[in-house]
Amino acid sequence: MYPWNRATWQALIDKLERLPQALLLHGRPGIGKFAVAERYAQFLLCEGEPGSEGPCGTCAGCRWFAIGNHPDYRRIEPESLAPLPEADEERKSAKATKPSTEIKVDQVRELADFLNIGSHRGRRRIVIVRPAEDMNANAANALLKALEEPPAAAMFILVSHRPQRLLATIRSRCVALPVGVPEGPPARQWLAAQGVADAERWLAFCGGAPLSALEYAQGAGGSLILEMLRALHDGDREALLGLVRDRETLEVFAEVLQKYALDKSLAALGTQPLFAALLTETAKIGQVRGAAIDWLRFARRMGRDRALARHPLNPKLFAGEMLARLPEKA
Repeated sequence: MYPWNRATWQALIDKLERLPQALLLHGRPGIGKFAVAERYAQFLLCEGEPGSEGPCGTCAGCRWFAIGNHPDYRRIEPESLAPLPEADEERKSAKATKPSTEIKVDQVRELADFLNIGSHRGRRRIVIVRPAEDMNANAANALLKALEEPPAAAMFILVSHRPQRLLATIRSRCVALPVGVPEGPPARQWLAAQGVADAERWLAFCGGAPLSALEYAQGAGGSLILEMLRALHDGDREALLGLVRDRETLEVFAEVLQKYALDKSLAALGTQPLFAALLTETAKIGQVRGAAIDWLRFARRMGRDRALARHPLNPKLFAGEMLARLPEKA
């Protein structure tokens, strides 16, 4: 668990007296919701004497949990978040398609035996579903049935970036706990401890989400973002389009365009930009020639296009369509 999640952790500890059968942890991506959920699951399965700060870490239950082998714990997530181990070459070669980005009904149905037999260790059985909004319709209905008829001593923890996408009937059966964006100082200190330079700039681009900032700052995505921002500032649309190579870079492209447009609209209204702290002094958004309303319309369109960026038939063509809508004087 990360240091900025202490308030969320305390709220979970306060629920121990009347523990719900289903929790919904929700908040923006990259703030550590899943880490909190896993720590809480380990806490509930701890066989030692856990304190208010967390599980003991030394008992048999904690050791099993640490190596991902606790018999009373299951995690449901898309295949894309749980890639096959490098050693499992036979299963890898059998998968001709890319890993699924949704949670399928068979994954939820496979919980039936786990939920309806007794606990191996005489405690609870815990299931984490993340991101819960990635369940397809059949999977969501299967989970709803389990929530409507919850087995004794079983608990679900749903982790969601966008809880509004969940079925209302699922949300109504969960105790919701929002996880807020951390305050700047602890997030910056943590990023600095991870060796991130310009932590404040990356936090700004990621809307204050430290894990997203870390991923961008230390991965190839960060340099790609900088290249895209420079091309946008220079008005070099050809270079910008050349940076889109596949679906992954298309997703980054849509995100950069949306945030760039939002900052342009804010600058047009005489307000400080939210995301563009990554830009150098000479490349800051400050000379806005387009009307704020044009940039806001474009940003709204990019919000829709970001949701489609995982599934285009032709990423380069889709990127060209996005760029064609960019207000003329970018």
